[in-house]
Amino acid sequence: MQYLGIDYGTPRLPELDAAFIPMGAWMRAYEERAAHPIRVAVESANGRIVTRDTALIHDGAHDAADYRYLERLVKFLLWSVGGFRVTVCGADALTQRLARDYAPAGARAFDAGFMDDVFERGLEIKSCSVTDFPAACGEAVSIGGNTSGCRIGFDAGGSDRKVSAVIDGETVYSEEVVWHPKTQTDPRYHYDEIVKAFQTAAGKMPHVDAIGVSSAGVFVGNSPMVSSLFIKVPRSERPFVKEIYNAAARAIGNVPIAVANDGDVTALAGAMELQSGCVMGLAMGTSEAVGYVNAEGNILGWFNELAFAPVDLNERAMQDEWSGDIGVGCKYFSQDAVIKLAPAAGITLSETLTPAEKLKEVQKLLSEGWAAAEGIYRSIGVYLAHALALYDMFYEIRHLLLLGRVVSGEGGKLIEAACRETLAGDYPELAEKIHLLLPDEESRRVGQSVAAASLPLV
Repeated sequence: MQYLGIDYGTPRLPELDAAFIPMGAWMRAYEERAAHPIRVAVESANGRIVTRDTALIHDGAHDAADYRYLERLVKFLLWSVGGFRVTVCGADALTQRLARDYAPAGARAFDAGFMDDVFERGLEIKSCSVTDFPAACGEAVSIGGNTSGCRIGFDAGGSDRKVSAVIDGETVYSEEVVWHPKTQTDPRYHYDEIVKAFQTAAGKMPHVDAIGVSSAGVFVGNSPMVSSLFIKVPRSERPFVKEIYNAAARAIGNVPIAVANDGDVTALAGAMELQSGCVMGLAMGTSEAVGYVNAEGNILGWFNELAFAPVDLNERAMQDEWSGDIGVGCKYFSQDAVIKLAPAAGITLSETLTPAEKLKEVQKLLSEGWAAAEGIYRSIGVYLAHALALYDMFYEIRHLLLLGRVVSGEGGKLIEAACRETLAGDYPELAEKIHLLLPDEESRRVGQSVAAASLPLV
């Protein structure tokens, strides 16, 4: 198979999506032919700089492939690492084109705007000389895995909030309370509920040494810069929202606090249970949510927003309504993937149904033995295998936790089996290395509170 003049072999394709072009397989083939060295650096908060040494073909006959490779690489780095500055060494003309595409009025304006919103500064893409290329730094800044002392673990969900009192790694008290953060315009509602939860857990221990928070969103330090929990809160309240968790900790005694993305905390919970590092958690629900724990068992503080990172190079792939891009993870590892593939499986879903209801309808057909429904989940499993070949180029993965309602029941088993089969056939080295797991909801809930509580170092 070829794409932009690059032969990437004959990988197994999803039975319901023969036009799929696996980005990982293509990038691997491209890099085998590339000989012109380039360097890419992404700078994030707190001085963190992640660098990548790679190469372009740069022979004049593969200009389209060169730019496609570099642009998708930068896009993946921005959504995996997160950053406000991208520096490229060795590709001045392509970098100028990148800067135009990632400008406020460019093709990738959404990406630029998101990074601006998180870091409160415009995204900068520039070229530089070999001598001016920035050095990697900040990789060692990690949190998590600390269990000593009396700790509060708080999980800020979209429909319920969970809090646990944890003493030396053992949960002595836990509660779940329904709340409605996504409908509230006044962030003082969120603050009061968070403080109430903290106080409840604190009352179950002799004292409080630290607080750990697991929450949906993108964080800089402990500040939620982008979070669905505050979606109805006016922009004018942003200063209050940025300090909400720090302020809640001060309300119970100026206790050390650390906040992390809920995907990362899920991966941390898995790592603590497995007593191993290099764990990726991938949840397939309303969207794709990813977390990662490194070899040392710590969270890196990266975005890990792979829902908006590319996995498919097919230029007619399904478009993501929010970001405006095509071929990104949220359309392959979420309920949208099931809905997208249903017509190809001969399944008609009523437009009067919500996306969640459409997923339930397909799951019902699967439980009733509809062979066509099985093809949907097998196709997602093939997607997953090829995505792992891509993800493993940026993350060292030894364990993959598959989570979310898309992988519940028989569908999850079909996804797992197809993924294993595709890895064995197309990426045998990954099949040997990556251990796939489908943890049950009960063990996940128990582990989440302990993992959140372990975030701060005291």
